[in-house]
Amino acid sequence: MSYRDELPTMPATVREFANYKAGIQGCSEKTVGEYVLDLRTFFRYLTAVRNGISPDSDEFDKADLTSVDLDFVSSISTEDIYEFLMYTGSVRGNGSRAKARKLSAIKAYFKYMTVKRHLLETNPAADIETPKAKKSLPKFLTLEESLHLLDTVRSYPSERNKVRDYTIVTLFLNCGMRVSELVGININDLDPELRSLRVVGKGSKERIIYLNEACRASLAEYLSERLGEKYRSVNEKALFLSQQCKRMSVQSVQWMVYKYLDAAGYGARHLSVHKLRHTAATLMYQSGEVDVRVLKDILGHEQLNTTQIYTHVSDSSMQAAMENNPLSKIKPE
Repeated sequence: MSYRDELPTMPATVREFANYKAGIQGCSEKTVGEYVLDLRTFFRYLTAVRNGISPDSDEFDKADLTSVDLDFVSSISTEDIYEFLMYTGSVRGNGSRAKARKLSAIKAYFKYMTVKRHLLETNPAADIETPKAKKSLPKFLTLEESLHLLDTVRSYPSERNKVRDYTIVTLFLNCGMRVSELVGININDLDPELRSLRVVGKGSKERIIYLNEACRASLAEYLSERLGEKYRSVNEKALFLSQQCKRMSVQSVQWMVYKYLDAAGYGARHLSVHKLRHTAATLMYQSGEVDVRVLKDILGHEQLNTTQIYTHVSDSSMQAAMENNPLSKIKPE
């Protein structure tokens, strides 16, 4: 269900905020949807508390938010936001990352109300610090595991879309693109010589992804099928098609990848499409000796610190670095 289905039940200012984020700032549907759903939970909490309804009761999800007007929003204090964040942790079981996302939505909303619309004089969320999320290394496949996954796709029995699926997995493992970027690729986004392709990333920002030999070979094989007799009468510009000859959805690609991860024996490791992006980035940085600034542009990151998570090195790399220290051979007499 799209976040747009929720908008009619939301306060008018939230509807306007969502339209601003999507239409003016060009945020993706996923990002705007997360904002709307997090603000829905926030306003449901405040409405429930102010009406003497327990936030963990069945009545919570039935709260009428259309009556939340500007006077209601103006009365929200910094303390209200703190209490909401405490509620999300103690009752809803949200960790630091989930609470940080909810606070981000609240901050963005109140910034819009004060700076863009000038409907509020003060921003109650302005000075609230974002909860620090626990830093963890990204999950990824090793080179050998990546090769095994590709072999699994290639040898998968009774799969009529095997060539398509192999191409998709190849692009993920080599290019590190997001799943939303992949499903948005059109045939005319490909360079005629398959040297590069154009994708639309976060914030509707376009970038060029250069293709290596593996990508060119798999795309050439798939295109002979995609542009062949089988799809001759299909009036669809998307590169990757579903069984219904429509553009593949994010969900269908995700489930396709889950299927092959499970078949390869990686199902218990809680991997995902996004972990294939991590794999590409990690392999490029560790094995390809790619500069982190170049990697930032390849992945379409806004900030360098987002990319620096991939600069983690293996134990063997650290051991080798120690051995290569010019003083490593100096021993006591």
